Amino acid sequence: MRSGTAAPATRCCSPRSWARSPHRSTAACARNRRWPRPGYSPAPFPTRCSTPSPTVASAWRCGGRGRRHANSRPGVRSRCRRSAPASSASAAWRTDPAERLTYAYDNSRREALPDAVALPTDAAQVLALVRACRRHRVPVVARGRGTNTTGAAVPVAGGVAVSFERMNRILQIRPGDRCAVVEPGVLNGDLQAALRAHGLFWPPDPTSASYCTIGGNLACNAGGPRAVKYGASRDNVLALTAVSGGGELIRCGSATTKGSTGYDLQRLLVGSEGTLALIVEATLRLVPLPPERRAVRAIYRDVASAAQAVARLMAQPVTPSMLEFMDHHAVRLARDVGGARLPADAGALLMIEADGDADTLPAALAALIRAAGGDGLVSLDAAEDETARAALWAARKALSPALRTLAPGKINEDVVVPVSRIPDLVEGVQRLADEFALPIVCFGHAGNGNLHVNLMYDPADDDQRARAQAAMARVFALAVALGGTLSGEHGIGLAKREFMPQAIDAPTLALMRAIKAQFDPDGILNPGKLLPP
Repeated sequence: MRSGTAAPATRCCSPRSWARSPHRSTAACARNRRWPRPGYSPAPFPTRCSTPSPTVASAWRCGGRGRRHANSRPGVRSRCRRSAPASSASAAWRTDPAERLTYAYDNSRREALPDAVALPTDAAQVLALVRACRRHRVPVVARGRGTNTTGAAVPVAGGVAVSFERMNRILQIRPGDRCAVVEPGVLNGDLQAALRAHGLFWPPDPTSASYCTIGGNLACNAGGPRAVKYGASRDNVLALTAVSGGGELIRCGSATTKGSTGYDLQRLLVGSEGTLALIVEATLRLVPLPPERRAVRAIYRDVASAAQAVARLMAQPVTPSMLEFMDHHAVRLARDVGGARLPADAGALLMIEADGDADTLPAALAALIRAAGGDGLVSLDAAEDETARAALWAARKALSPALRTLAPGKINEDVVVPVSRIPDLVEGVQRLADEFALPIVCFGHAGNGNLHVNLMYDPADDDQRARAQAAMARVFALAVALGGTLSGEHGIGLAKREFMPQAIDAPTLALMRAIKAQFDPDGILNPGKLLPP
């Protein structure tokens, strides 16, 4: 059956940008390593890229900055458009600097002005565009709504930003098969609203669900609080249709919950940040909505006690549907600035949720409450209805705006460690906060060991910027040393690519580069992202 509701075609508006680098090389792997050019700093904090591209677009003023592109290839935009087949002639194409500026940045606050913006409405237009760009060696950067925090959607090499905002149809909802077929520009929140009428949901639920796209979720393997029980995007996709960098339309996976037919390419594409292919259609795995849910807020005297409770919660048979953590800095901010009602001796907080039917939920909740107890527990509050549940979540919702009272700038990275190493991560991060004299607040998805490390600083202070960069590099090293990795759901993008060799050994990185070259032989897809220089 076809859904009668599709997300409206809305102009993308996200953060801003402008910059680029050379991309011509004899080998695709070498080409990817050279993007962006020396001098561009993929620092893990908001920055503006300002090196113009010598490879794309005719020379003209960009973004109203009174600056012309040097050494650019004249007419690349017009040649790409002329070379596309007639079937794609109706695709919207933006070259005005003011319009391009809208697509120049993402939520990382990095900036890089694309040389053109394409707004396709179907897979045929995407295929024609990629083939044309490959002929002319023009970079192609896929874009949803620009909510990415690592710079993955910033066109640092110039070229064409491909916005999927007009490919926003929910093509099918098939309750009997527990799947939905959607285009990449569908908003997560719009899909969830359409699925509720069928008693279903798609598990990934990032905090930006109301304005982030399914394509963006898949590109970064987005998760959210429910991932502890239901998995992240990669666990909830059945099949993908995509356009590779070689200009081929590929279909991988099937609309079945079981399959053992060749390589699992759809799982490879999820989390690849548009560096291998552009997703044009996704078949998603759906889950029945639980009839009921209950929330518990547990407050502990210190982080160690809360972390030990997390280990107990994950060791017993009942899997919580959410298990969120706040360290002592986060608790204090939520209480003193956000107005949350929390005791003065709160040293850490866990938000625990269970879902299920009326017959089994009480026993499941009781098991979670028992596991949450133990030494260090200060108080435990249970919500019996949605109003009480919302009241318990008020502390978490108050946190994000309260962070800005510490400093005007924030670096939010999402490292992951084994659940048992959460105390070591939080303790190590606090030592770094003291060493670099910068406030760092930790909270996040404790059930996965996926914590959001929020480093607060003043972007206008050069010394603080330098200390912030050095401190975050040490956070990444700490996470890897504890048996973890660089990202759980935000992805690598620009912010973390230089740290990839710390998390992945050289032979595996070489294999990743070979895979990139196979999918994208000319290195045109999202150059300068994910793989290290």
